[in-house]
Amino acid sequence: MDEVKSTPTTIDEYIAGFPPNMQEILQKVRMTIREAAPDATEAIKYQIPTYVFHGNMVSFAGYAKHIGLYPVPLDVDGFKEDLAPYASGKSTAKFPLNKPIPYDLISRVVTFHVEQRLTKAAAKKK
Repeated sequence: MDEVKSTPTTIDEYIAGFPPNMQEILQKVRMTIREAAPDATEAIKYQIPTYVFHGNMVSFAGYAKHIGLYPVPLDVDGFKEDLAPYASGKSTAKFPLNKPIPYDLISRVVTFHVEQRLTKAAAKKK
């Protein structure tokens, strides 16, 4: 009988489902996000790692040939040029595994989201 693969319920379980070399990259993406958004909560949403901070903030996922990051500010000044090589779809970045992962860019994207959410939260309090 075939083994039924269960849906991960934690980011640790999600990452453990990948080969060791991919686990290392996914852990580094995870740590990059956690450093940029230390107050965000980790969750699995839509079967992928998601960081929640005043709502769902940013998610990442591993694939055979790339790491996906969602959403990204593709049309925001300061990000347009940097994200252009990775743009895929409306607000998705695909970082190919055959090139260095731009962890600094991931950090900047997450920091942008944190600032946006703090601004919106402060506006709601007024």
